[in-house]
Amino acid sequence: MNAPARLAAVALGLVAVFGAAVGVGSLVGPVGTVGTAAAASPAEGHGDDGHESAPAEPPATSLPAGLAVAADGYTLELGTPTAPAGPATEVRFRVLGPDGAPVTAFEVAHEQDLHLVAVRRDLSGFQHVHPERVEDGVWRATLGLTPGAWRLFADFVPAADGENRVLGADLSVPGGYAPEPLPAPSAVAEVDGYTVVLTGDLVPGRESELTLSVSRDGRPVTDLQPYLGSYGHLVVLRSGDLGYLHVHPADGPAGAAPAPGPHVGVLTTAPTAGTYRVFLDFRHGDAVHTAAFTVTTTAPEEAGS
Repeated sequence: MNAPARLAAVALGLVAVFGAAVGVGSLVGPVGTVGTAAAASPAEGHGDDGHESAPAEPPATSLPAGLAVAADGYTLELGTPTAPAGPATEVRFRVLGPDGAPVTAFEVAHEQDLHLVAVRRDLSGFQHVHPERVEDGVWRATLGLTPGAWRLFADFVPAADGENRVLGADLSVPGGYAPEPLPAPSAVAEVDGYTVVLTGDLVPGRESELTLSVSRDGRPVTDLQPYLGSYGHLVVLRSGDLGYLHVHPADGPAGAAPAPGPHVGVLTTAPTAGTYRVFLDFRHGDAVHTAAFTVTTTAPEEAGS
C-alpha cells in the first residue's frame, strides 16, 4: 500500500465511483448520483474457442481523454490562444463538428450542456466551470488565470451521436511565470474548514475502489448538498501530460440511493503507473468546495497489503 492510502486507512464504508474504468463514462463525472441507484456494469470477458491460446499479454492501455484538441471529427477551438492574467478573465471558445460548423445541440450531462475544466500545466489553479452561450455556437467562461501555460478541457456530449468526448486545448497567459511544485502525496486534504480523507489503492490498469470521507470540526458531514446531480464530482489528471481520466457513478446497495455523506465512493482506473492529481467538488453550506489530492499508483502486488 502506498503512502497516501496508508494515511487514509480509516474505515470508509461506501463504495463510490470515481473515474470509472478508462473508456467507460467521462473523466469528469458524478459519484453517488442523487436519487438513483447506479446500475451494475456487465463484466467483460473472452470466451474459450477450444483452441490453445498463446501466453496472455498485458491488456493494451487506452489513452486518457483530453490529450487531443480534435477527435472523431470534433475540434475545440479557442477564440484566442492567449489571455491576460487576472482574477476574472473572459475566455471564449467553440466546439466544431465533423462538418466544420459550430456544434449547437448537446445532450445534458450532469445537469449541464458542457463542462469546462481549466488547470495550469503545473497542476495548480484548478477550476471546473460551466460556460454560458453568448451566440450561436460560441461559449464564454470567466476564469482566474495566473501567468503560465494552461490546459482547457471541454467535456460534452454532442446530440448528434450521444457519445461523451473530452477535448483539450492550450492557453498561454503572458507574464512572470512562477511554477508551483506538485504537493506531496497525501490522502488528507484540508479545504475551507473541511477535512477530506481518501482511502484506497490506485492500481494502474485495474479498476480501483476509492472512498472519500468529508468531515468538519472532527464531525462527519452527513448533509452534503446535491451538486450537478450527485454528492460529489471528480476530476483526475495525470501528472506529466494532464491526461484526463474517465469517471462514472459507483454501485451502491441494490435499490438504495446514495447517502448525503460523509462518504463519497468512487471507482477509477489509472491507465499507467505514476502520479495523479485528484479533485473532488462537493457542496455544503450552499457553497461548492474543492478538495485536492496528489496520489501515486500502487503496484498490483502491493495493493491491499
